[in-house]
Order: sequence, then structure tokens, then C-alpha cells
Amino acid sequence: MKTALRSVLVSLALLPGAAFAHTGAGHAHGFVQGFAHPIGGLDHLLAMVAVGLFAAYLGGRALRLVPTTFVGVMALGGLLGVSGAALPYVELGIALSVVVFGLLVALRWNFPVAGAMAIAGVFAVFHGYAHGTELPENASGLAYGIGFMIATALLHLAGIAIGLAFASPGAGNLGRRLVQTGGGAIALAGVVIAAQAIISF
Repeated sequence: MKTALRSVLVSLALLPGAAFAHTGAGHAHGFVQGFAHPIGGLDHLLAMVAVGLFAAYLGGRALRLVPTTFVGVMALGGLLGVSGAALPYVELGIALSVVVFGLLVALRWNFPVAGAMAIAGVFAVFHGYAHGTELPENASGLAYGIGFMIATALLHLAGIAIGLAFASPGAGNLGRRLVQTGGGAIALAGVVIAAQAIISF
């Protein structure tokens, strides 16, 4: 597991350099804006961390497949947003993702890996679409996309790290309860965000 996480981190660290090596420093603006987008929005941030917590308690193949499914489908959603295609109820979909992933963590529902991937993929479309529609003018779409994908992956990894740490033998039952309580708090925050989205319609 440590080797796998280390490989992911090394790959993520190399991506920005690869993206800018042949395109010039001007694309740094797009990367920074893309990187900041998932971190700067509370709804995105909570959902991303919750996805990591969800994957952590499922364990096994879910540790790898749930986050990678989310990031991959989110990229497709980003392309949809950039294209200008219509997708209704985006903000509500994002808010519901916070509620759902928070509840999954709080209640520790054991999904088959395929089901967990499907849930991640459905909500990833909304997050990716929102990122895509926020592409700044004169920014590189590629750099921007790489930025929000890396930020999302890092938030997933943060959730996984927290989940694994609190699920370790040393943490005991208290650690698991703390993670579940955190999931409940995330779900409640999602309810508030969803209510705001509904009011804004």
C-alpha cells in the first residue's frame, strides 16, 4: 500500500512539469487556477476528502479504483463543461455528493467495488462540469484540467490517509468513531449546501 501511494504521489509531482515543458510558463496561470478550484470551494473540498475516507474504509481494490474512477470521470465532465453543453442541476448534484459521501462514511455502508465506482462516477460528472465551466479566459485548458485533477487526487489521498490512520490498530474503536462522526458532519454540511442550491433556483 505504501509503495502504491508513493508511486501515485511521484506521478502527480511530475505531471505539472510535463505539462509545461513544451508549452511555456504562460500556462502556469491555468494550472494554478485549476489547482485552486477544488480546494477553494467548500463543497468540492468536503466531497473529495469524503471520497478518500469512503475508499479507505472499503479497503482493498477500492483504495485505488474509487478515487481513480472519480478523477477520470471528472475529467470527462470537465470537457463537457468546457464544451458549453447543458447539464441541469449541477450545484444541487455537487451538494448531494457531499451528503451522500458523508453518509457513506458515517454509516460505513459496505458497497461492492463496482457499486462504489458507479456512485463516484455519477457525482464526478457534476464536479468536473463545474470545474470546466470555470475555465479562465486565455488560460490553457490542458494546464487547467491537470491542475484540478491533481488537486482532486491530493484531496482523495488526504482522505485515504486520514481514514487509514484512524482505522489502524493503534487508533482502536475511537478512531473509527471519529471518522464516522466526521462523515456525519460532512453530510450535514452537504444538507446546508443543498438547501442553498435549492433556494437559488
